[in-house]
Amino acid sequence: MTKIIQILLISIFIFCTSATTFAQEKKNNDPDITTKEILYAKYKKEVLAYDKNDFDKLFFEFFSKQGQEIALTKEEFYTYTIKIAIYSEKLGMLYKSQKEESQKTKQEWFDKMYQDYLNERNSQK
Repeated sequence: MTKIIQILLISIFIFCTSATTFAQEKKNNDPDITTKEILYAKYKKEVLAYDKNDFDKLFFEFFSKQGQEIALTKEEFYTYTIKIAIYSEKLGMLYKSQKEESQKTKQEWFDKMYQDYLNERNSQK
């Protein structure tokens, strides 16, 4: 019985260690991760207080600004994408049945890259 418990504890430890290592590797691949994390911390409380109208306004503002002649700055781009990610996270907290989908959506917005945005703008010209 104690051997089973030991094996179980070792397995859990290995799993947790490998998950932490994977998370650190993923962060290292994103050159803007620090900016994103700062913006996430800065806006989390504000965005969690948003209602649907606030979010709709933010979302449509983001897409209308993307279509303008002048490109968004890196901070503007990440402010919008991180706020949208935070709101997605909020939906997962409010609607438990949609938690997995909300986490996926949050991660998709969090993973957006400014360089990809600029490349897309340049290809449309």
